[in-house]
Amino acid sequence: MANHKSALKRARQSEVRRLRNKAYKTRVRNAVKTVRTAEAEKAGEHLQEAVSIIQKTASKGVIHPNQAARKASRLARLVNRMQSS
Repeated sequence: MANHKSALKRARQSEVRRLRNKAYKTRVRNAVKTVRTAEAEKAGEHLQEAVSIIQKTASKGVIHPNQAARKASRLARLVNRMQSS
């Protein structure tokens, strides 16, 4: 464990950030799961919400922007395939 005052503060900050990032990542996973399990009619609405959550998570620096783009793209492709068939 850290001994210096600044290192103790850094450890506290890191823990708070870790928990916040964990919450954001969980929201992303839940949003993706909602889109994947949705029926074709509702998938478009869920997709819009999921992409918003994914982009917000990327803007906060929790996930890489390329990862966010990849997730959104794959979800959009899935929804398009669901609605076309």
